[in-house]
Amino acid sequence: MSEYQYYEFRAVDRPLDRAAQQALRRVSSRATITATSFTNHYEWGDFRGDASDFMERWFDLHLYVANWGTRRFMMRVPERLLTRADLEPFLGDIDLVEVWTAGDNLIVDIRREDRAPEDEDDDGAEWLAALAPLRADLMAGDLRLFYLVWLTAVEYEQVSDEEIEPLPGIGPLTGVLEDFAAFIELDFDLVQAAAERTASERTISSEDLRGTVAGDPRR
Repeated sequence: MSEYQYYEFRAVDRPLDRAAQQALRRVSSRATITATSFTNHYEWGDFRGDASDFMERWFDLHLYVANWGTRRFMMRVPERLLTRADLEPFLGDIDLVEVWTAGDNLIVDIRREDRAPEDEDDDGAEWLAALAPLRADLMAGDLRLFYLVWLTAVEYEQVSDEEIEPLPGIGPLTGVLEDFAAFIELDFDLVQAAAERTASERTISSEDLRGTVAGDPRR
């Protein structure tokens, strides 16, 4: 199987000026560059830029897919709307996510590298359009995206049995949250178990959540 990598960046809040587009063109002569995007794929060679730098300087969204299983999704959000403190209950020491401040913005970098590729026909081109609404939802105060990230740690038993889940429930799931769960290839049964409870229900421990999945005869 030959190597394949797909990179897409999108500017939402502010279009790229001519100087920015020229700077991006110096990084890649093949990329499709517009006033709001940078898109390229690689079957030979590699991306010569730095995704983190691109996000800090120009873009609000980034998606990366490699056919050996790596998937990455990044968002830049104004820090007045989202802070590290907002995310602490969800992320703790989870190494799937890196968060840092760049100017007046918070950058969230979600990466999963431990999944074997399942769909050789997935070229990555459809994912960013599907996931882009997560940024607006996040800016509006919907943090359920990070509950799904927390579930990856539950899946791998990296969360202590006594730890209480960071939200009492996340149901009903929106389509974009379902797409995100599919993008990071989160265990479907865990997602369904979490989605069956709404925010009005009691919180449970990670052990109880795994037990709910294991003990449900429908699964």
